Amino acid sequence: MYLSVRDATYALASVNYVPDSESSGGAGASDAFAPTTSASASVHRAPAHSDAILVGLTPCSKSNFKDRSTLLMRAKEVKQFDESKIGVKGLVDLGVTAIPRFFIHPPATLAELRPKSKTRPVSDVVPTIDLSGVDSDHLRPTIVEKIARASRELGFFQVVNHGIGVEVLERVVRAIKGFHEQPPEIKAPVYRRENTKGVSYISNIDLFHSKAASWRDTLQIRLGLTEPELEEVPEICRKEAVEWNHHVKKLGELLFGLLCEGLGLKTDKLKENTFLEGRMMVGHYYPYCPQPDLTVGITSHTDPGPLTILLQDDKGGLQIKHGEEWVDVKPVPGALVINIGDILQIMSNDEYISVEHRVLANSSLEPRISIAVFFNPSERDSLYGPFPELISPEKPARFRQFTYTDYVTRFFTKQLDGKTLVNYYRL
Repeated sequence: MYLSVRDATYALASVNYVPDSESSGGAGASDAFAPTTSASASVHRAPAHSDAILVGLTPCSKSNFKDRSTLLMRAKEVKQFDESKIGVKGLVDLGVTAIPRFFIHPPATLAELRPKSKTRPVSDVVPTIDLSGVDSDHLRPTIVEKIARASRELGFFQVVNHGIGVEVLERVVRAIKGFHEQPPEIKAPVYRRENTKGVSYISNIDLFHSKAASWRDTLQIRLGLTEPELEEVPEICRKEAVEWNHHVKKLGELLFGLLCEGLGLKTDKLKENTFLEGRMMVGHYYPYCPQPDLTVGITSHTDPGPLTILLQDDKGGLQIKHGEEWVDVKPVPGALVINIGDILQIMSNDEYISVEHRVLANSSLEPRISIAVFFNPSERDSLYGPFPELISPEKPARFRQFTYTDYVTRFFTKQLDGKTLVNYYRL
């Protein structure tokens, strides 16, 4: 199903939202925010002959939000948005000046968007590590030590001189931006929640599981596709996806080796566990948000795999949890952001840490683009747990074993919300 612009305009038009002054920090989004019904509210009504659903426009009191009918209405609104296939970019193109209510996050989440201290933490906490000379017997130990320290203390670092030219970075960013800025009818054929064909375009992977939606759209491409499968990749970014796969696979192998050496393991340990073989490219598009203080780009979460390689443009917005504060990951020209995922924290037996991170809603008129590559094992029914070499009487195993199939299923059937998955397997 693809809505016409006329029906989408009626269905997805919004009103201004005002916080309920009585809401507590632990209240849900629907408790805390209800659409104003004052004369100043701009409400676009569908004509009588239209069968469009007015998303987020039904006048509700605080008490009404708590009843079952309101929950059903919210589910219907989310379904209508998903079936429109226009994504968040489509809402912006329609000229919305207030976000639909299912994008509004709970007060506790919104309170976290504000710094806890009056002095904002410095944004250079995340180190930038120069990989120049990584093949040198003289320089490699120093690079290994820097990466291991960052992985133990922060779970995040940036790398420069990684072997991927700036022109390659710029090409892939332009290609992903170009895909998302095509007309909705061009993107709609690949809008799907299942990724059986290796390619899918969606808005919010956890749309039907989360407490509130986030202000972004995503193009997912399974890397390493065969020639026939590549035909499914939109032509506007097909060549760039193939090129990006070549570069990140090589860089991923290098980083896996350095991380293993930092743990005192043999260089190929992670590669032997098939973690290089499953790669997913995720191109996020964060358009301008008219109410960035009421929603987020991506909620606080950790990544499931061993390692994520992220290319971000110069707009900023990525933050990591450092102590009790959220710290900006400042864009560095030509750099790639690297972060440890949950399964590497588990397999390193808590030596490396997977850290919560989030993306703020984009308040700039220019869109923000980021491209992540997630690494996953091809052997999904094998057992995973702490490396035996890292278990001792002084430091016994801190996690139980599990199959990757069970692990990934649990990740994708919950909302993105922090470290619950790591803690689920903790002994």
